[in-house]
Amino acid sequence: MFAGFARARKAAHVLLGLFAVLFLASCDAVPVGNGGPSIDTSKPVPVALLVPRGSSQSGDAIIAQSLENAARMAMGDLQGVQIDLRVYDTAGNAATAANVANQAVDDGAKIILGPVYAESANAVGLAVRNRNVNVLSFSNNQTIAGGNVFILGATYANTANRLASYAARQGKRNVVIVSGNDLSGQTGSAAIRTALSRAGIQTAATAPYEQSQQGVINAVPSIRDTVSSSGADAIFLTANSAGALPLLTQLLPEAGVSPQSVQYIGLTRWDIPPQTLDLPGVQGGWFALPDPNKAAAFASRYQAAYASSPHTIAGLAYDGIAAIGALVGSGNSNALSGSALTQGAGFQGVGGIFRFLPDGTSERGLAVASVQNRQVVVIDPAPTSFAGAGF
Repeated sequence: MFAGFARARKAAHVLLGLFAVLFLASCDAVPVGNGGPSIDTSKPVPVALLVPRGSSQSGDAIIAQSLENAARMAMGDLQGVQIDLRVYDTAGNAATAANVANQAVDDGAKIILGPVYAESANAVGLAVRNRNVNVLSFSNNQTIAGGNVFILGATYANTANRLASYAARQGKRNVVIVSGNDLSGQTGSAAIRTALSRAGIQTAATAPYEQSQQGVINAVPSIRDTVSSSGADAIFLTANSAGALPLLTQLLPEAGVSPQSVQYIGLTRWDIPPQTLDLPGVQGGWFALPDPNKAAAFASRYQAAYASSPHTIAGLAYDGIAAIGALVGSGNSNALSGSALTQGAGFQGVGGIFRFLPDGTSERGLAVASVQNRQVVVIDPAPTSFAGAGF
């Protein structure tokens, strides 16, 4: 079970969610602004796609191909917009990524889509920072966002805000945060605490555990006592399926923290992998995800086009092309500037609405789901626009 912890830490730099785009549209007019190149929208716009092909890490070749496939699928759906997509291989290496980013700009790239890993994305942003080119990375690591780097991946803050807002509307007022003591757990815990405060919910206590099987086992009595003494009506867990989630959702109910009396809420996707839905302890729990109908439609179209299933982050490449296409379709020469990218109404994607924020992070319209009889049941649909979305 805990062999997955190392993989989970690596995956913190990659979004493990499905986001896809059915139809491409900019939601409102593109504002005037600086921080990007001038483009001729009457001609194909050069876009550089940076993927981890050539990496020695297992699985990177599949990620690279899936991202390229999704980007080309998105290009085929554009109406009246031409993209000149040029693919560059980073080998999953930050120095290589920085070099090919400079090469891409030398080749005429007006915007960079990718790379995947946070370290590489940061290196790319620095490499082209003074060349007036923005970067739309597939990472979800907030620490690299800002300046000319925008992240397409959903952040802990985004997910925590959505779930906290929903919990407040359901009358939850007192929450215990259960988190690992590693960087991912600490980052997630901080995001949850901020989101709870924003939603008017009290953080009753935080209950950390060490990132090992024995560490979780040892922490369970303390977590139980904390929940009991605080009178918490919910626990918010940062753990994922590759780490402590299976053990926590087994041992906490056995210790007396009943999901029937205390609401379990998850910061991560509880439907990935699908076997997670079979865990007794997640039944009735809440988690957030992109619009599942739209995500399924994207997966179906991808399967039909490429005779394989898309990687879990493939939809981010589709979303990136969707945003670029919508902006270029405005006809404005400054369509790829920072202010254009951060237009408030955002874009329509295959997993729902999304937009880039001025701090370089992204915000996505997520659905809230519950696990019921080992099935994902949407209990609060994803918003269809950011106006009144309740984030």
